Amino acid sequence: MEPILQIKNLTHTYGVGTPFQRSAVEDITFDVYNGEFLGIIGHTGSGKSTLIQHLNGLLKPTSGQILLHGRDIWAEPKKIRDVRFKVGLVFQYPEYQLFEETVYKDIAFGPMNQGKRGEELDHCVREAARLVGVRDDQLEKSPFELSGGQKRRVALAGVMAMEPDVLVLDEPTAGLDPAGRENLMANIRDYHRNKGKTIILVSHSMDEIARNVDRILVLKSARVLMSGAPSEVFQQAGELLSAGLDVPQITRVARVLKERGLPIDPAVYTVEALEEQLLALRKGGGVC
Repeated sequence: MEPILQIKNLTHTYGVGTPFQRSAVEDITFDVYNGEFLGIIGHTGSGKSTLIQHLNGLLKPTSGQILLHGRDIWAEPKKIRDVRFKVGLVFQYPEYQLFEETVYKDIAFGPMNQGKRGEELDHCVREAARLVGVRDDQLEKSPFELSGGQKRRVALAGVMAMEPDVLVLDEPTAGLDPAGRENLMANIRDYHRNKGKTIILVSHSMDEIARNVDRILVLKSARVLMSGAPSEVFQQAGELLSAGLDVPQITRVARVLKERGLPIDPAVYTVEALEEQLLALRKGGGVC
C-alpha cells in the first residue's frame, strides 16, 4: 500500500541559537496510508501538536521532510495553501474559531476559498453538515446560539466540506461530556467509513484511541516511542506505564486478571474482547 503522507527525519527546534533552544519533535519518521485511521498518543509536551502542524504546512521543519502523495509540501512554498486544502486540520476547541453570522456561512467559508460556488458549494455544505449531525433547520442559525457540542460539529463540518484527502483532529472531544464525546466520535467513524478518507486522531485518551483507530503512534519526549496495531502497542503496557503513559481501562483489568492466574491476553483493549475471553474460559471450566 502506498503512503499518502510520509514524514522523514522531521525535526522542529524552537529558539535556535538561544539558551532556550529545544526540539519539540526530533528525527521522527513514519508513514500514513491512504484510508487509514491513525491515532497519535503522548503525554503533554511529547510533541503531538507540533508534529501535526507540520502535516499541512502551518509549521516548516527545521530539518527533514513532509511528503504528500510523494511530493515535498515545501517544494513550492507559494503553493502551501493548496496543501492546507488537502490536509485539513481541526484544532482543539475549534468552536472558538467560528465567526460567520450563520452556521451555513461558517461551513461554506473553506470550500468558497477553494473556488466552489452555486450547487457544488451547497452540496458540500449540506453533506458535511449531515455527516456531523447538524440539521438543516440549524444552518440559518447563528453558530453562537448553539451548544458547545453543536459548535464543535459545525467547526468540524467546515473542514470536512473542503473534502481534504487527510483529516487531522487534535483532541476533537476535549471538554465534552461522555455522551457528547461518543456522539462526536460516532460521527467521525461514520465519515471515515462512508468517505474512506485518511484520519489522524490526536488524543490523550487511550480508551478513545483504542476504540477507534487501526494503528497507534506513541510519542515520548519529542520522539517515536513505539507504533503498531492497538493489540501490538498494548502488548507493551508495562513499557507504556513506565513511560508515564496510560493504557485503556480494560487493559488494566486484563493485566490484573493475568497477574491473578487467569489465562487472559493482557493486551486486550475492548470490553467485548475481554468478555469473549472470559466466556471462553467459563465454557472451558477455567473460571467459575
